[in-house]
Amino acid sequence: MATSTGKPSVLFVCSSNSGKSPMAAGLMEKLAGGTVEVHSCGTKPGAAVNPESAAALLEKGIDISADTPTAVTEEAQRAADVVVILGTNARLDEVPGTRYERWDIDEPSLRDIHGMERMRLVRDEIDARVHRLYGELTTE
Repeated sequence: MATSTGKPSVLFVCSSNSGKSPMAAGLMEKLAGGTVEVHSCGTKPGAAVNPESAAALLEKGIDISADTPTAVTEEAQRAADVVVILGTNARLDEVPGTRYERWDIDEPSLRDIHGMERMRLVRDEIDARVHRLYGELTTE
């Protein structure tokens, strides 16, 4: 199913909309080059994008530092072809008729990996999943 623009649409959701979901959105926007509508939201939005998340994406030429976390809405979920929930903290009441995926992203800090090394590992896992989803969205 495509949106009124004829493009597939994806909504990335995490709890704070300050780390994983804006990273996923930024990676998808770069990969899709305008062929996919991309949005991100949070179930409990934070005040700003995580600086380490922004720095990890900037290493790939993607700047999300000025993004502002926003709250997920039922309308945003209905408008998306796919809603991707990143991590285990975000909880959503699913909207009937909307496709959902949950991406349980590895948490390197549980293995005592922190700082930019942690963020790069998270970024790279999300990037691999974004590539898979992009392939699905553009071949359906």
